[in-house]
Amino acid sequence: MASQGQSLDPFDLAILRELQRDSTRSIEDLAALVNLSRNACWRRIKLLEEAGVIRARVALVEASKVNAGLTVLIRIRTSQHSAKWAEAFRDTVRALPEIVGAYRTSGEVDYILRARVPDVAAYDRLYQRLIARIDMVDVAASFVMEEIKDTTEVPLGYA
Repeated sequence: MASQGQSLDPFDLAILRELQRDSTRSIEDLAALVNLSRNACWRRIKLLEEAGVIRARVALVEASKVNAGLTVLIRIRTSQHSAKWAEAFRDTVRALPEIVGAYRTSGEVDYILRARVPDVAAYDRLYQRLIARIDMVDVAASFVMEEIKDTTEVPLGYA
């Protein structure tokens, strides 16, 4: 069973696979799917939560149904790499709800942001707020034309 520092066994992995697909299942249904008793399944879920393996149970919202159907990938280059600038950048990104993903990267681009907005005009307003709060050398955006794959499931074949 998973706890801090221990590896995941096949039952833990099965539970995680099923919860990633549908976290609304009852404990009884989940236990049956992974071949455990209800109590054993519940205990394992609690241990996975306590160990931080399961961070949250959430609803996945269809972005187009809530007027956030345009995905924008924003590439940022900066000439500043101080701790103070990085903290200000993190604070700025976290304060902008349209930004749903932020990644510090290697290579020519320092950061890639993923934003969800209704349209190009909304992206421009986000862009204006972003550049007003933080100095950057270059900001470039790509608008996603087609989402081929977008999943929240973490691959478990490495555990």
